[in-house]
Amino acid sequence: MEDAFQKIQQGLLLAQSNGCSVYQFSNETGEGTMTCYEVFPGAMLSFNDFHMAYFESEYVPGRDIFAIDHCREGRMEYLAAENAYAYVEAGDMKMDRRLTHTGRFVFPASHYHGLTVAFDMSQAVVALGEEVKDFPVDLTGLQVKYCSGKYPFLVRGMEGAERIFGELYQVPAKIRIPYFKIKILELLLYLEALELPKEQEERPYYYKTQVEKVKAIQEFLAEHMAENYTQEELAARYEISLTGMKNCFKSVYGVSLGAWLTDYRMNQAAELLRSRREMSIAEIAGRVGYDSASKFAIAFRKVMGMAPLEYRGAIR
Repeated sequence: MEDAFQKIQQGLLLAQSNGCSVYQFSNETGEGTMTCYEVFPGAMLSFNDFHMAYFESEYVPGRDIFAIDHCREGRMEYLAAENAYAYVEAGDMKMDRRLTHTGRFVFPASHYHGLTVAFDMSQAVVALGEEVKDFPVDLTGLQVKYCSGKYPFLVRGMEGAERIFGELYQVPAKIRIPYFKIKILELLLYLEALELPKEQEERPYYYKTQVEKVKAIQEFLAEHMAENYTQEELAARYEISLTGMKNCFKSVYGVSLGAWLTDYRMNQAAELLRSRREMSIAEIAGRVGYDSASKFAIAFRKVMGMAPLEYRGAIR
C-alpha cells in the first residue's frame, strides 16, 4: 500500500521498521500520530491518536479503498451529506470508500483516539484469497453492502464489533502482525454476517451554516467566560433557533452548551489555581463568571472532584 493513502496523508514519518510506520502531524492546536501496520498486501491497520483541534489532509481520492474506522474516545467531524456534517463518537464504526476523505479533519473535543482498517481493493481482493483459501467473504461484495454511496455509513452500539476492536488495542509486540491478521479476518466475517435493519436509525446531521454558528458561539463563550449570557441571548446574537442551537451544539461537542461551559470554566479556574497563587478564590471565581465564591466552589468540586482550596493545596 505504498501510495494508497499518499504516505498517510503527508504526515511526517518518524520511524519505520518491520512493517510498522509512525507518522506525526502537528500544527498550532497540538499534535497527532498514526501508527500503521501492513497486515497483508493491500490491508493496513492504523492506530490514530490526536491531541489537536484539527489537521489538514492532503489525501486526494482516487484509488478504490474500503475503510473501516472505529472511534475509541473523542469525536471527529465528517461530511455526511452535501454541505452537512455529522460526528463520530466513542463506540461508532464508520465505513466508506474515502471519496470525501480530504481537506480539514476536525476534532471538536481536541482529541480523538481510534483505529482504521483500510483495504486497497486492487491488492487486497487477491491477497485475501491467498492468505486464507476458500475464505467465505467477498471483499468487493462487502464494500458494496456498506459503501454503495458517496458518503460514509455509520454503525453504532454493536457489541460484537466492540469486542473485536477492543482486542486490537493491546497486543504484545511479538505477536502483533499474526494477531492483527486474525482479528481483521474476524471483523470481515462479522460484517458479512451482520444483518442491517431495513430502517437504520440515522445520526442527525447539520448543515454547514448551523455548524459554523455553533462553533462561533463556542469560541465567543470561551473568550467571554467571565460574562454570563442566556442561551436565548446567544441564539438571537447568532441568528439561530434556540432548539437548533442546543441540538447542534450537543451533536458537535458531545455535551450540552451549559455542561460544556461549566467544564471549560472549571478547567480554566484550575489553571489559575495552579499558576496564579496570589489570586484569591473569590477573584478566580469572578474571572470565570461566578459572582458567588460558594457557588463556584460547588461547581468546581463537581467537575474536579475537590474544593478549590484543596486543589491548590495538592499542587506543589
